[in-house]
Amino acid sequence: MAAHVAWAAFLYVLLTVARAPAVWGIGRRADGSNPWSKIEPRISANLSNQFEWPLFFHVACLLLILSNDISPVTQVLAWIFVAGRVLHSLVQIPTANVRLRGLVFTVNFLAVLGLWAVVVAKAFGLIG
Repeated sequence: MAAHVAWAAFLYVLLTVARAPAVWGIGRRADGSNPWSKIEPRISANLSNQFEWPLFFHVACLLLILSNDISPVTQVLAWIFVAGRVLHSLVQIPTANVRLRGLVFTVNFLAVLGLWAVVVAKAFGLIG
């Protein structure tokens, strides 16, 4: 969870840098334009994505922590999710490859579903 929070914080810094020419005039081109103008909306969209499906990741993690289930399976699923979020950013921000972004999102999606499967299985006593 902390790794995902750190990634979101990094994206906030990146967005601040990308907006600096327009907001503060820092880093403007000689003609006054923002060199980040084409990528800034992608950074912003990606940052918004960090608060959509990841919400379910954080809730699942909290429930697993509260149930004292920090098993190797849940740890692997959590790291797959975090690595997938980073990869998702690395696809969404510099490229317009929607197909690859969808594939990466699917990995994130399945990792969180796996975490929720463990949460539900524990709640119904299907696993110890």
